Amino acid sequence: MASQYSLASVIKLNTGISMPRIHLGVYMTSGRETSSMVTHALDAGYRAVDSAEWYANEKEVGSSILRYVTEKGVKREDIWFTTKLKDNRGYDETRRKIKESIKKSGLGYIDLYLLHSPYGGSQKRKECWSAVEDAIAEGEIRCGGVSNFGVRHLLELLDSKPRIPPAVNQIEVHPFNTQSEITSFCLKHNIVVEAYAPLARAMRMKHPVVVKLSSKYGCSPAQLMVRWSLQHGYVPLPKSSNKARIVSNADIEGFNIEEEDMKSLDGLDERLVTDWDPTDAP
Repeated sequence: MASQYSLASVIKLNTGISMPRIHLGVYMTSGRETSSMVTHALDAGYRAVDSAEWYANEKEVGSSILRYVTEKGVKREDIWFTTKLKDNRGYDETRRKIKESIKKSGLGYIDLYLLHSPYGGSQKRKECWSAVEDAIAEGEIRCGGVSNFGVRHLLELLDSKPRIPPAVNQIEVHPFNTQSEITSFCLKHNIVVEAYAPLARAMRMKHPVVVKLSSKYGCSPAQLMVRWSLQHGYVPLPKSSNKARIVSNADIEGFNIEEEDMKSLDGLDERLVTDWDPTDAP
């Protein structure tokens, strides 16, 4: 039986809160480009946007969401806003940065807040996570998670017996970088994997296997890779500034990748890192 996925699909986090299954990524975008991307995505049915302090576009994402909510009569709580802490500098700095992100976005609270990387060392990671826990307790954040954490970093955090375990680990995942050790660990510990760069930044769209399977299923290479991500249980964050591609990337309802073809895609792993990989940071 084919699993059904769409922009309306959600996944339940270990907090009990449900999160949309497909998010719009806005990495390396700014100004009007960010605003138009978010508007196009919301119009297309996306209900989640992934930003970050580092991206310097929280304001544009937030204002676009607020404008859409006002004009369309949609509730703020129906749109999922994710942002991330740029640097792990300690408890006080993290609490301040959380408040800054809320103010910049204008959204009143953050749905998901992530430590963007494990950089900074063990003690700073623990302090920053404690700040996230307190922000959740005070209603500034609904859910907390991490990004680019390797197995060692996740173990360290879980072994510290946190009051609130991370709900998400956002890492680069696609058929050419399957991150099987990290994804297996996350599955075992009920941590949802968010897949950034799920399209491998278009670096492998013409790979023979991708071309062959796209033809077989009557879909685009991007749709094939988003569908692969969903069928693995991940939450993909496809990014595009093109309105038609924003719509197309999430149009993955009409087919289901067969088990053997999933294995073929899994076999393409070449540890392709399209940007950075802090998962082995000290």
